[in-house]
Amino acid sequence: MESGNSLVIATPLTAGAVRNNQNNSNIRRSDFPLGFIFGTGTSAYQVEGAAAVGGKGPSVWDDITLRTPGRISDGSNGNVACDMYYRYKEDIRTMKNMGFDGYRFSISWARILPDVGRSISIGLTNGWWS
Repeated sequence: MESGNSLVIATPLTAGAVRNNQNNSNIRRSDFPLGFIFGTGTSAYQVEGAAAVGGKGPSVWDDITLRTPGRISDGSNGNVACDMYYRYKEDIRTMKNMGFDGYRFSISWARILPDVGRSISIGLTNGWWS
């Protein structure tokens, strides 16, 4: 790992999460096996934003957070989120500058199939995944 970069390891709470005050600055790429892929990931609803832009239909989460704002403790929703829909170039540049080798992302199904809840039926059996 280049000087000045750091690595944060996050694990599920049940596996013993890294404490907020734990200093991981001594972890280096050389601590991991050759070929280890350092990356990050995002979830569409948490980062995408642009809830009503580009033909996106309403998602289940859009419906839940807008219809019942108290369901999320701070009343937030995904209308803007982290605004990655508009800031993706900056976000990817930041990941590159941090030295990541990979990035796993998701795109809202409501953006890909905006009318799925109203007029399109999708079968989940006998597909390529079964």
